[in-house]
Amino acid sequence: ILAVDDQVDSRDLIRWMLEDFGAEVVIVTSAREAIAALTESPGKYDLLLADIGMPDEDGISLIRQVRALEPEAGGQIPAAAITAYVTEQERQRAIDAGFQMHLAKPIELTELVFMVANLIGRITDNS
Repeated sequence: ILAVDDQVDSRDLIRWMLEDFGAEVVIVTSAREAIAALTESPGKYDLLLADIGMPDEDGISLIRQVRALEPEAGGQIPAAAITAYVTEQERQRAIDAGFQMHLAKPIELTELVFMVANLIGRITDNS
């Protein structure tokens, strides 16, 4: 899992939560670092988790850049926005930009694990 967040507390929490469930997590602090990680190691990551509210380039800009990549370079990676922006308009903006899911901060462990498992195809929603 490639996780992008500019806040130390959020990065540490995401890493702790996911590694506790056996995931391998690589944390970067900016959109630029995330694009570099994806393009330097195509196919390495199963999932992208990105904060929306980051300085310089936000998560919306990041996901647009990711979706512009060729599929073999990571352009089709499953992705979720993790953000304090929780209005329906913000959720829809994230989905429209290219994220499959939107998770509100503060992050709840059960929601995060379910979302990750769902996005990487380890579970399916049969409802």
